[in-house]
Amino acid sequence: MATELVINSDRVQKLFDDLEAQKTILSSCTQLYSTLSNRFISLQDSLSQKSQSLESKIQALESNSRETLESLSHREDSIPERESAAAARIEEQREAALADFGKPVSASAELSETLKSLSRRMDSSGLVRYIVSKRKESVSLRAEISKAIAEAVDPPRLVLDAMEEFLKRKSADKRWACGMLIQALFPEMNSKKNKGPEFARSVVERAAEMVLLWKGQMDEEGSAVYGPAEAVMLLQMVLGFGLRSRFDEEYLRKLVVEFAARRDMAKLAAALGFGEKIGDIIDELVKSGKELEAVYFASEAGLTERFPAVSLIKSYLKNSKKNASTILKNGNNSMAATEESSTLELNSIRAIIKCVEDHKLESEFSLDSLRKRATHLEKAKAERKKSSAGASKPQNKRAYGSGGGRSSGPPSFRPSKAAKFSNAFPPFSRRNPAPPAQHSPAARYSGPYNYPSQSMYDGPNTTPYASSYGVPHSQSPAALPQQHYSLPVDNMGAAGYRATVSYGGQTSYGAYDYGNAAPPTYQPSSYTQ
Repeated sequence: MATELVINSDRVQKLFDDLEAQKTILSSCTQLYSTLSNRFISLQDSLSQKSQSLESKIQALESNSRETLESLSHREDSIPERESAAAARIEEQREAALADFGKPVSASAELSETLKSLSRRMDSSGLVRYIVSKRKESVSLRAEISKAIAEAVDPPRLVLDAMEEFLKRKSADKRWACGMLIQALFPEMNSKKNKGPEFARSVVERAAEMVLLWKGQMDEEGSAVYGPAEAVMLLQMVLGFGLRSRFDEEYLRKLVVEFAARRDMAKLAAALGFGEKIGDIIDELVKSGKELEAVYFASEAGLTERFPAVSLIKSYLKNSKKNASTILKNGNNSMAATEESSTLELNSIRAIIKCVEDHKLESEFSLDSLRKRATHLEKAKAERKKSSAGASKPQNKRAYGSGGGRSSGPPSFRPSKAAKFSNAFPPFSRRNPAPPAQHSPAARYSGPYNYPSQSMYDGPNTTPYASSYGVPHSQSPAALPQQHYSLPVDNMGAAGYRATVSYGGQTSYGAYDYGNAAPPTYQPSSYTQ
């Protein structure tokens, strides 16, 4: 009896095991069915959405097609009217040009009339010469030159003729004049509206040949020769004539980074369409100590959140103070080191003030302490200049004869008065214990000069144009009076030529090359930001 009970218990256990296995199978089947159902539902929803999207795109395409056809039809209908208007305009320009050919250009004519007359004649050489002659009136030129070249029968050809003449025989004046013409031909070239006017294929091909020839010259000369002005002009022509695809991106990027301090470069970089690589360019500027340039680039590229302007400005201020202190320390606090450090700090402060004002960051970055420091440096510099000028002034008093007259006999020796001048330079000696050195004429006049009339397109140039600006240049240094002249260093770069950089509208802060700021007078700064 007990054996039978054990057997029945095993059978029951086996039955439950079978039921459990079937339950597991049913549960697995139910889960699989639920998964497949959800998948099919998801596919159906996705197909439905794609179908709706496709239908909306088809409708949009049909709508755009209708609008395009209507626009083409309207343009086709307007062709006769446009042809007649163009013919009338050409005839008007032809008559104006013929009338100008019949009369000489008057030297007393107004600026705008002379520019228009030369443009109507398509006289590129005369136009360049006239622009150079009016270099001191650059503000008026900029206002009138765009209107003037619009009077030409073929404005792009006029500009290309001028550029061709410049490339055959370069000079700083021609570079500046051609830069004015390029800017006048492409007045709306910036990051928000970088599509220039459309030109005939022959004009574009001529511009491409010229730019490629120009690039070859620049590669042979090196950046130290052609300078930032030509780099900007070349990029403007690449953008204006739609030649972006004909240049290697790395070459354009190199130009942008090397001359990032130019005020035009940030807008040109944004217009060149570097895409995500513009962020890498800004990173490179920050790492190379060009934080202010990075602020302008980030603003034009719309990357101000990734590159906060205030933090970049503070970093630049910190680095400039450190560099000024280093120069002063390495120079053992000498007069030359003091002047260099002061100029570096003053230029840095002016550049920061200009940058903050351009981007309207006064509420986030206070300028009060910087303005006070700049005023202090300027006053100290003026005092040193005044003291140096007084110390180097020669004592040229003539001695009188015994009779009191200038021609009454040989001059008498008066030791009592001579003793009064035993210390000839007391003001200067208190600032610098070293006696004033008598420099040779060659050493006195070997430094670079800065003419106020130089423009933003000036670069290093060895050709004298002093006579054009009222500065005598034929006088030999040996013939000059034997006294020391302090050469201006306010606006000199590290290599000895003037810095040519500014951004936005011109203010009283001048133009600065942040990477090559010129050295000035320095006392350790006590201001904090």
